Amino acid sequence: MSETNVFRRIQDFLDMLSVERGAAKNTLDAYRRDLEQAHDGLEAGLLLSSPQDIDAYQQSLSREGLANSSILRKLSALRQFYKFELEDGVRSDNPTSQVSAPQAIRSTPKVLSREHVQSLLETCSGDHPKDKRDRVLLELIYSAGFRASEVTSLPLSALATRQDGYIRVVGKGDKERLCPVGRHANTALDDYLTVRPTFMPKRNQAEAEKFLFPSSGGAGHLSRRTLQNIISARSIAAALNPDDISPHTLRHAFATHMLQGGADLRTVQVLLGHSDISTTQIYTHLLTEDLADMLAAAHPLAQKPV
Repeated sequence: MSETNVFRRIQDFLDMLSVERGAAKNTLDAYRRDLEQAHDGLEAGLLLSSPQDIDAYQQSLSREGLANSSILRKLSALRQFYKFELEDGVRSDNPTSQVSAPQAIRSTPKVLSREHVQSLLETCSGDHPKDKRDRVLLELIYSAGFRASEVTSLPLSALATRQDGYIRVVGKGDKERLCPVGRHANTALDDYLTVRPTFMPKRNQAEAEKFLFPSSGGAGHLSRRTLQNIISARSIAAALNPDDISPHTLRHAFATHMLQGGADLRTVQVLLGHSDISTTQIYTHLLTEDLADMLAAAHPLAQKPV
């Protein structure tokens, strides 16, 4: 089977995901990567593989030390691809249907304390343009629950609804949601907008002008790698371990601190843009210690007799 045919079938599959399911670019890129890697790792290649080939590929991924969650994602990509091949009449079977997936272990996300978040924000209290930019980046992730890709590619036009107390964000699967913008984030935005022209690149200006955080890169906006570098630098300045802090860590902190403050799970689900509430429920595991302390303090049977 020619390589050209393999990559054409992968592209046909991705086109289907884009047109029929509205899959986002990041999702399509992940599918492409997983399928191309599988083609390289499968004994008979992607299009001619058997259930035995899939099982052997899964075992090879496990031997390489890949986490079960990563193996599950790769198997899911294969299942979806072979289902597409089956429906298109290219194959008469789905070789993944007989393969047992490894047990998924959902890890509890790391969460920064309120004190650590405050320390991070305080490193951005200066008057330098980068202080103002970094402050609003942290504020939008922590106080509004933005994903890294959402904040870095936020179009300037999204600020049109800010006077109503929120920013309209296009997230995963091109789904829109409203992210609240509180007083601190609004103040940070106002401060940043006064210095935003200093970040305009000399090239690619027409594209960069569209985004809140312009950049000279091909996309015209700040990259996720740059965002991570910013957060790592601020973590070091705050005497925190940069290996423990990422944009996703701040988003976890937003969700957990909201729940600790009394927000209900459904509200946090909407604010995070989760399509399935089971994804949001992982944050409830982080409240176990708080609930135990509350029980010890408030339940009558937990009180010592006088």
